[in-house]
Amino acid sequence: MEHSGERNRVQISQATADLLAEAGFSHWMTPRESTLYLKGKGNMQTYWMRKNKPTRLATLDGQSTQAETVATAANSELTERSEDSDSEEKMDKTERLVEWTVTVLTSLLQQIVASRGGVLQDIKSLSAAESATGNGRTVLEEFVPIIPLKRFDEEELRRRQNPSSIDIGNEVRSQLRKYLLIVAGMYQDNPFHNFEHAIHVTASVKKLMARIVNMDEGNGLEIKNPDIGMDSFDLSDLAGHSYGITSDPLTQFAVVFSAIIHDMDHPGVPNSQLVKENTRSAQIYKKSVAEQNSVHLAWDILMSDKFSALRACIYQTESELRRFRQLVVNTVMATDIVDKELQALRKARWEEAFSNDELTPESVDEGVVSEDRKATIVIEHLIQASDVSHTMQHWHIYKTWNEKFFMECYGAYKAGRADSDPSENWYKGEIGFFDFYVIPLAKKLDSCGVFGVSSDEYLNYAKANRDEWVREGEAIVQSYIAKFNNKHQSE
Repeated sequence: MEHSGERNRVQISQATADLLAEAGFSHWMTPRESTLYLKGKGNMQTYWMRKNKPTRLATLDGQSTQAETVATAANSELTERSEDSDSEEKMDKTERLVEWTVTVLTSLLQQIVASRGGVLQDIKSLSAAESATGNGRTVLEEFVPIIPLKRFDEEELRRRQNPSSIDIGNEVRSQLRKYLLIVAGMYQDNPFHNFEHAIHVTASVKKLMARIVNMDEGNGLEIKNPDIGMDSFDLSDLAGHSYGITSDPLTQFAVVFSAIIHDMDHPGVPNSQLVKENTRSAQIYKKSVAEQNSVHLAWDILMSDKFSALRACIYQTESELRRFRQLVVNTVMATDIVDKELQALRKARWEEAFSNDELTPESVDEGVVSEDRKATIVIEHLIQASDVSHTMQHWHIYKTWNEKFFMECYGAYKAGRADSDPSENWYKGEIGFFDFYVIPLAKKLDSCGVFGVSSDEYLNYAKANRDEWVREGEAIVQSYIAKFNNKHQSE
């Protein structure tokens, strides 16, 4: 097969293709146009790995998870490139996004290690706890209404080691990069729910996290290196406010991590369609299918022995492991905004936590439980706002991502994976989405009192985009349809 390959393309055999298809990753490959004649074997069908997949998947030992099996099978047939050609080629878009994400998460890992006084030890003693995490329950069954966050007193925060002095080591950085390349590779080639969307959501999470302020004390976050800006991600919460979010870097890391993995392997159709098609994942999860599947896959990969150094950097104790897992579960599950039961639960919890007009420390329902409840809800609304952040940004950003989502939904309809034509109600549907979800969500960002000027910014953009859509939306939808038809007629 080596002699029949092409430059910068990965060719795999029928056996490997069968493994990928069996594991549910047929979207990773496309059949080669013609069969190959191999001496002693005759004509054989081979496949190309899709170009948007990363070319540096980490080899994973063992057969413990479906994700490991798939990654190993694919990796075994990656085409080797010479060092010269590799150095001459520019990183593709996926690799650039991965490198940006490595920088963001590395900074947060430095924060985590600094919060532990620089302790970074082997975690073999946690192997039983890691194996037990999530076993026997679905991801949704792990959801809790209140996540107990770690509290740091003022003196602990003042003594905290400067994160920039922490060296997490080349092994951790290498494992982090390999992990993120695998995550990127497990995003399907959808117009909207793809790895670029995940990074767009991550950037919004990062921005909102950097804007978190205390409602009555001013900044809850201090950027200690203004020359670097938000990339420094140096957190300070000396007053112990912002509901404890900014003082615990593990919380910060978990939320950013969740943004990165929240749509892994998203099939490009809603959960209701997966249930209707009775897919394997729908049979397992019943509801919030895509979200639960994303957590399951991302966690399985992270638990591989190949990422033990990375995990040791994230958590050192069983308590930290449990908190990290719970934050990931709650944060990713919050991105299911369609399930009515989950929506009603979130609304009730919001009312319980933020029912008072005057949000002061003297408000009713004081104490650590109250603070944790508020923190949990703020995190969930932060990821929800970030997941649709394009609706609360500049018009051209909104229009770009709205078109991507239309193309995904319209393409699913044309492929027979939707009952109704989305173009017929897209114009009115967007207005309703602004009126009943986006604008109320932006108002909640403001009323919870921790996001500072970002809450006003998001609300103002949401209103402006809604007004512009009312004026231009009908013509824009027609342009979407024409663009879709032209593209597919030419293929």
